[in-house]
Amino acid sequence: MSILKNKKYKQLLMGLLFDGIGMLSFAIPFVGEFSDIVWAPLSGWLMTRMYKGKIGQAAGIFTFVEEIIPGFDIIPSFTLMWLYTYVFKGVKKVQTIVV
Repeated sequence: MSILKNKKYKQLLMGLLFDGIGMLSFAIPFVGEFSDIVWAPLSGWLMTRMYKGKIGQAAGIFTFVEEIIPGFDIIPSFTLMWLYTYVFKGVKKVQTIVV
């Protein structure tokens, strides 16, 4: 397997793990919401380290906000960012010729 694929799947596994950690606050009522105070900045920082550039910074801010607001932990932001980076962003646009 090439180095690119190794990095690609490593980021997917790490993203699934981080999304799982973020969703753990639903497992322990009331206590879990306080854990978001610690997890939100950490998850934002992890997102900026996993994905470089402006996209990573924007995703880090989104992840921070998503984790800090109660009830929004269900959004798998790391997995969505992986899908954007390796699936949707890689799709080439078809050029339309207007006659």
